[in-house]
Amino acid sequence: MKMLINVPETVVADALRGIAAAHPELTVDVERRVVVRRDAPVAGKVALVSGGGSGHEPLHAGFVGPGMLDGACPGEVFTSPVPDQMVRAAAAVDSGAGVLFVVKNYTGDVLNFEMAAELAEDEGIQVAKVLVDDDVAVADSLYTAGRRGTGATLFVEKLAGAAAEEGMPLERVESLARRVVRRSRSFGVALSSCTTPAKGSPTFDLPPGELELGVGIHGEPGRERRGMMTAREIAEVAVDAVLDDLRPSDPVLLLVNGMGGTPLLELYGFNAEVRRVLDARRVPVARTLVGNYVTSLDMAGCSVTLCTADEELLRLWDAPVATAALRWGR
Repeated sequence: MKMLINVPETVVADALRGIAAAHPELTVDVERRVVVRRDAPVAGKVALVSGGGSGHEPLHAGFVGPGMLDGACPGEVFTSPVPDQMVRAAAAVDSGAGVLFVVKNYTGDVLNFEMAAELAEDEGIQVAKVLVDDDVAVADSLYTAGRRGTGATLFVEKLAGAAAEEGMPLERVESLARRVVRRSRSFGVALSSCTTPAKGSPTFDLPPGELELGVGIHGEPGRERRGMMTAREIAEVAVDAVLDDLRPSDPVLLLVNGMGGTPLLELYGFNAEVRRVLDARRVPVARTLVGNYVTSLDMAGCSVTLCTADEELLRLWDAPVATAALRWGR
């Protein structure tokens, strides 16, 4: 496989150097693998820290900045960051108001963030945690006990980030983040495998003419494989899977997310089909975001995430944000 890299061993460090060069509003510690907003810590503000394996960009470093995360910890490709990174990030962004760890439900992330929280509290940093487990495709996977954390991570980081920016205390920010998780569900579809730099070949076998319904962001198996389907058919399967579990009573936030290898031309066409299905199911859409936000390297495919949004969540969604990958209202 052809890749725009030097050697697999330095791919994460090289990317971090590129982020530092492109975004002077961030402080990037390449050696210690920590990215924080340059104005951190912000006096009196609850800080948000997240992280996970690299390969899901722009998650999480691309969401560091006013209105979202204060710090991010990138691990090696598809590998959890280590507790030292998380503690270092927490110490760099804590103003004394406390730190919220946003954790996707993968075993390595969960264990390492739990250890980091204990270590940070030993250093006098107040820490709360929220676990994102929005994927309805499977109950357990190769990487998790329980549902996987996927697209709703963006909703949690944006909405809780806006709440923290408004000056809400840690308990309220944590409670709101948990509310977003409860109100969010996702379902993903793979049209191709992904390729890690270390392996240099597809990480799983997906024969030509087939797709994987309910795939995970590391290529974990989903519910079933089928022959290739149209965007209309895929939208019906994905939206129905989410609605069977979510059953929204309010308008929804909609994320039509690319897995990294699908162009926007296709994603916008798919969004039209998703909206057609939601309209047919009488689910009003309040806001829509389309693009590659929670990716799986070069995987072709998409995911659909819905979050039932009350007036407060809509206000926080519309609040200003200024990150490398998401920005509006400033």
